[in-house]
Amino acid sequence: LMNAQTDIDAIMMGKHNFCFGAIYQYSSWKEYWEGTFKRENLNLGTVSTQGVAVMANYGITDKLNFLFSVPYLETKATAGTMKGQKGMQDLVLTLKYMPFEKTVNNTTYSLFVLGSYSIPVSDYTADYLPLSIGLQSKTGTLRLMGDVQVRNFFTTLSGAYIKRSNIKIDRNSYLTDEIHYTNEVNMPDVMNFNLRLGYRSEWLIAEATVDHTITQSGGFDITKNNMPFPSNTMNAFRLGLSTKYTLKKIPELAIVGGYNVVTEGRNVGKATSFYGGIFYLVNFKNK
Repeated sequence: LMNAQTDIDAIMMGKHNFCFGAIYQYSSWKEYWEGTFKRENLNLGTVSTQGVAVMANYGITDKLNFLFSVPYLETKATAGTMKGQKGMQDLVLTLKYMPFEKTVNNTTYSLFVLGSYSIPVSDYTADYLPLSIGLQSKTGTLRLMGDVQVRNFFTTLSGAYIKRSNIKIDRNSYLTDEIHYTNEVNMPDVMNFNLRLGYRSEWLIAEATVDHTITQSGGFDITKNNMPFPSNTMNAFRLGLSTKYTLKKIPELAIVGGYNVVTEGRNVGKATSFYGGIFYLVNFKNK
């Protein structure tokens, strides 16, 4: 749910600069895809997730940044008897490296490599979808990203492979497309592609985003009238808008906001999400 504002944009934090803040996000859906079949479930009503993520980014050098984020999430359904979950989800640690940057006339070309590792920080139940706050899987992510900026207009394209560890659930057998007599669930890996187009200046960033998440082999569809399962195929195509505004009178302070909607999916909710947050920049080199 929570995507750090600064992990997959083409902006680097300068050496000895430390940016930290918090983002509030709310997401809800009433319709979802059971496999490729879009439907409602009157036993759930509208399912919502809200939470606050604490995030930070430190410039080790001008070309190497260290980022972390950890969210507190809460889920709720407006109908039925299932109670929502709440708690801390997963800590995400990221190294972001810019090996190449070159400006020719008014055009700047940049290349980035990102490596991330996530680990659950609380004992939430993964086998309680769609009201679980996470999947309890440790993940390793490698992302390659390219950016082209012409004066104040930019295009950023990235692709990532997400390796997920197996998880253990609180039952000794379960059904996918076959019966498994174990409490260990094989989690399929995931690929993600992200495109960002927009305007970038010293004070304002405004962008349109296209995001596509594709589960790799090993996943399966929700069976008819059944609950989702952690190792389901979960594909989502999202369109969104986001912005970041730095205050001219207080240039250390920035306000971020955004909106996105899942327009196509498989075994996911047709979710609409929005977020807003505030960030503060500290320069440890020039206090």
